[in-house]
Amino acid sequence: MLGNFEYCNPTKLYFGEESLDYLNVELPKYGKNVALVYGGGSIKKNGIYSEVVKILQDNGKDVAEIAGVMPNPTVAKLYEGVEIARKHNVDLLLAVGGGSVCDYAKAVSVSVNCDEDPWNKYFLRSEEPDCEIIPVGCVLTMAGTGSEMNAGAVITNQETKQKRGHVFLSEEIMPKFSVLNPRYTMTLPEYQMVSGIYDIFNHICEQYFSGEDDNTSDYISEGLMRSLLVSSRIACENPQNYEARSNIMWTATWALNTLVDKGKSTDWMVHMLGQAIGGYTNATHGMTLSAVSLPYYRYIMQFGLPKFKRFAMNVWGIDAEEKSDVQVAEEGLAAMEKWMKELGLIMNIAELGVSEEMIEGIADVTVVQQGGYKVLDRDEIVQILRESL
Repeated sequence: MLGNFEYCNPTKLYFGEESLDYLNVELPKYGKNVALVYGGGSIKKNGIYSEVVKILQDNGKDVAEIAGVMPNPTVAKLYEGVEIARKHNVDLLLAVGGGSVCDYAKAVSVSVNCDEDPWNKYFLRSEEPDCEIIPVGCVLTMAGTGSEMNAGAVITNQETKQKRGHVFLSEEIMPKFSVLNPRYTMTLPEYQMVSGIYDIFNHICEQYFSGEDDNTSDYISEGLMRSLLVSSRIACENPQNYEARSNIMWTATWALNTLVDKGKSTDWMVHMLGQAIGGYTNATHGMTLSAVSLPYYRYIMQFGLPKFKRFAMNVWGIDAEEKSDVQVAEEGLAAMEKWMKELGLIMNIAELGVSEEMIEGIADVTVVQQGGYKVLDRDEIVQILRESL
């Protein structure tokens, strides 16, 4: 493990089929005013909404609702939530939904008492909050983002076609608690389930494909990826398999709760490309990642060949005997492509609504990240986007 780092994750997790009961343990720790944050209404159809509201009522909470949080939360929606939270003088933001709802709640939490425009401060200038932060709790209904145990938030500005994320530095922005019941993920459409699965896998890749030392974080990442491969195939065959869905949910949390990035420089360019595409198309996040991953990884493979060879051998079981390093690495990416197609992932950005005419504009809003095996220039971004069509 190279370098110096600190690690602290203050989020308390409650996992399992009876985990919602622990809201009764957490809610008394906060004031009376709660904002219930949720999405398009699926939690009302599957009964989760009624369960949560009853627990809130039993704990004497005065509840305001911030409903209709979309899969790619917008700046306008952020402003709306901030106004509701201010009017209600909230003591706790309780997010019930998938990663977008959890992300959104964190964005609201740092914006309620902010004197500046939160889009400019947090998502354009990437500054840290200098105001009181409203606590967040999560009841997760979709596995994928890891937002239930990190300090990240992603917001989209529809006017400028910019989708920007900010991983805040303060531990105060991490959810105070998160409830993870794998049963809650079983009502998701298959498209959303496999999108979440790829988001998980790519979160691990973004941290794994960096650095050249023998790093313990890489061994953990390889184990998480192998677990996900097994569970994803089982879940696609039988979406009601509790063991597979619980393993997927647990892997999602550990993929992005900052554990496996320790000692790593990390490489988030697939996410930057995917988010730029999302800003233009409003496409499902995991599918924007799957559509650009292979062109990106095949391009940078030459710059990080030892790691791509290791990936092929340790994750995909590729036999390296009597093969060149390039052959082994290419076979690993071919195995990855086969698995992605098995899941039914989107494999090109044209299926997401991207046309050749959009490429230059998408390149313009793509944020270039440092830390990977190759820092891309604009021409390389355009090339990768074209190869993703």
